[in-house]
Amino acid sequence: MTESGPGRDRGARRRRIRSRLLLAAAALLVVIGAGTAWLVLVRPPAPGPAAPVTASAGPTAGPSPTAAASLPDLGSGPMNILLLGSDIRGSARDALARQAASGGAVDQRADMMMLLHVQADHRRVFGISIMRDTWVTIPGHGESKINASLALGGPQLAAATVGSILSVHIDHWILLDFDGFKAITDALGGVDVNVPVAFTATFDTHHRFVRGTNHLDGQAALEFVRERYAFPDGDYQRVRDQQAFVRSVIAQILAQGRVGDPAGTLALIGAAAPHLVTDEGLGAKGLAVLAYGLRRVDPSSDVFFTLPTSGTGTSPDGQSIVIADRAGIASVASALGSDSLGQYAALHRLS
Repeated sequence: MTESGPGRDRGARRRRIRSRLLLAAAALLVVIGAGTAWLVLVRPPAPGPAAPVTASAGPTAGPSPTAAASLPDLGSGPMNILLLGSDIRGSARDALARQAASGGAVDQRADMMMLLHVQADHRRVFGISIMRDTWVTIPGHGESKINASLALGGPQLAAATVGSILSVHIDHWILLDFDGFKAITDALGGVDVNVPVAFTATFDTHHRFVRGTNHLDGQAALEFVRERYAFPDGDYQRVRDQQAFVRSVIAQILAQGRVGDPAGTLALIGAAAPHLVTDEGLGAKGLAVLAYGLRRVDPSSDVFFTLPTSGTGTSPDGQSIVIADRAGIASVASALGSDSLGQYAALHRLS
C-alpha cells in the first residue's frame, strides 16, 4: 500500500530494453534480512570508495557453515540501509570505479531506491520506496530528480540525499545491477508472487501476468518489476509491484529453510555477488553480521510503502517530475527519527 496519489510519468522512454534496474538491491537485502549466509563471501575490497562483495566459484570454498555460530550479534538500536538498483548498461561496480578515477559524473542513475529501516529490536523491517523522479535538493548540486544523485556522486551522494530529505543517518548502502537480481531469482528456483493487477509486459518476452499467484523465473521477475507502461498510473503501480516482489522473496527464503544455512545459500550468493557493491563499512563481514542479526525478523509484520508524493508536474527546466509531499515526508521523517514507524503504519493503515 502506498500513500501516494496516482500519476503517469510523461517523460520519454529513456531506458533501453536491457537496462539494469530496479528491485535487485531490495531483493538481495531481503535475502540478507532473512538470514542468508553472507559469511561465506570473502574478497578483498576493490580500489576506490566502495567495497564489492563476491563469492568464490564453487560450493566447497569458504568457511564451514558452522562458522555462523561464532558471528557476533548486530548490536542494539535501529538501522537504516539504502538499497539502490542501477540502470547502467554493464557493471555497476565498473561504473563506480570510473567515477572514482575521474571524479566526475557517470551515465548511471538509480532506477530503484528503497530505504530499509530495521526496528531497534531487530524483529521488524520497514521498506520505504522512493519514486525515482521525485524532485529534491541534491547536496552540492541544487534541485534535480533524486535518481540523478547516483550519477552525480555515486551511492555516497545518493545516501546523503536520502538522509537529508528524511533527516536520518544512513548506516549503509547496497547497490546491485540487473544481472545480480536475475541470478538471485533463478537461484531460488523462481519466486511465487501475488500479482495485484493483471497485465502483459510491453518488452522482452511480453510475459502475461494474471491476477493472483504467479511463479516467476528471473526473466519474468524482471519484466514484472520493470513494467510501468502497461498501467494507467505508470510508475506508481510499478513501485507497488516491486513491494509485492520483495514480500514474496522474504517468504520464499524462509519457506526454503535458508535461515542459518550458509552452505545451502552459497549458489545463490555466488551468482549475485559479482554484481553487488556496498559501502566500505559493510562489506562481506558486515553483511554476515547483518544476516545473523536479522535472523529473528518476522516477515508477516514487515511493512512496505511509498514516500508520500503530491502527483506529477514539470520542473523549472521542463522535465517531467514527481512532486514531493513535504508535509507527508516530514511525518515519515519524524517516525523514522523516533523509531516509531510501527505506529505510523498503523495510523495510516499501511501493510
